[in-house]
Amino acid sequence: MNAVLLDTHAWAWSLTADSRLTARAVTVIQQADAVLVSPISLFEIGQKVRLGKWPEMQPYIHGLAELLERQGGRTVALTPDVCLKASTMDWAHRDPFDRLIAATAMANGLPLISADTVFDGLSTDQRWIARLW
Repeated sequence: MNAVLLDTHAWAWSLTADSRLTARAVTVIQQADAVLVSPISLFEIGQKVRLGKWPEMQPYIHGLAELLERQGGRTVALTPDVCLKASTMDWAHRDPFDRLIAATAMANGLPLISADTVFDGLSTDQRWIARLW
């Protein structure tokens, strides 16, 4: 199975057909057998909308789960092991959303679709597959 995990912004941009989503990212998403999103991405979007940091997502906030389903995507489990891995992995990056998304990608052997180059700092971890953009 050819599956990918979308970083929060990549999923949001796919909802709005945002031009910041690269052609390569669009192709990978379209060719994937499974497109996955971490439940933490829904929390991140909600948190940022509530704090006024992502107002363009306000119209989508109450229907995110349904939008993901209509896109043919699904959430991947946020397990105790993923949470523990996110909190203990040797990575200087402190953002809890990114740490959970990275740990989810590693635990499930998934490449991550993300514009965020901070994930490239994980390239020496043998559990890390790749950041695609």
